[in-house]
Amino acid sequence: MPVRPVVRLPHPVLKCPAVDADDPASTAVAQLVVDLVDTMRASPACVGLAANQIGVGLRVLAVDVSGHRKARSCHGEIVLVNPVLVEAAHPELGREGCMSVPDLTGDVLRATAVVVRGLTPAGVERQVEADAFEARALLHELDHLAGLVFLDRVVSPASLFRRRVYR
Repeated sequence: MPVRPVVRLPHPVLKCPAVDADDPASTAVAQLVVDLVDTMRASPACVGLAANQIGVGLRVLAVDVSGHRKARSCHGEIVLVNPVLVEAAHPELGREGCMSVPDLTGDVLRATAVVVRGLTPAGVERQVEADAFEARALLHELDHLAGLVFLDRVVSPASLFRRRVYR
């Protein structure tokens, strides 16, 4: 189980937009996916990770909101290579935290209905329609791939909080 360290701000990889994987079905991307999923699974309360959070500047993300109390849609484990946001609607304010910013949470306005398209690790196109918490998780990881962290989207300084509970 290749669990990798999750990088934290101010690490520069978190602020740089990730680049598309040239060969989504390559051995290197397959290993990256294994590392990403294993790291997500080994991290308590983690529902998603982007490749740059483990120090790799490629457009790859993993999300799984299975069993989360705020989830409505739940596609199980979603792994997308070169993902893009196709549609987003119905913004709603919600609290977010991040493995790369472990000491803070904040209120972020995000769409509650999204369509995201990308490639599976086998190179097959996949489209995911998600809502509620799963939509928020996908958008959070897409932001990472764009070089943004949730702090860049917090609605105001008064909407930023020290995390009180560590899981």
